Amino acid sequence: QVQLVESGGGLVQAGGSLRLSCAASGRTIRYYSVGWFRQAPGKEREFVAGSGGTTSYADSVKGRFTISRDNAKNTAYLRMNSLKPEDTAVYYCAADDRVGVANMPKAPLAYWGQGTQVTVSS
Repeated sequence: QVQLVESGGGLVQAGGSLRLSCAASGRTIRYYSVGWFRQAPGKEREFVAGSGGTTSYADSVKGRFTISRDNAKNTAYLRMNSLKPEDTAVYYCAADDRVGVANMPKAPLAYWGQGTQVTVSS
């Protein structure tokens, strides 16, 4: 079993930056695909970024968000720059050792964190 805990969310003004962390425990996620998703009020959860041998980003965040991993700390990160009010959502990390990054947006994923709120004010 893998436990994922997100942190780093908060309130930020438009144009600002945040770095989210996803700390894993239970097993090493070194060889897992790890992704970030978000869900805004009244909307479906959507894929944001994924990492696992390659990286992938939603069009809406390309050039502004960067996913990274520190295998020594068993932690993944999402650096978010140039934040916009439409980035406001609960952000979740997810991990799976059987799903490639390309399939992360649609495939069911084994492990999820509890989410962290990001609010961007205009």
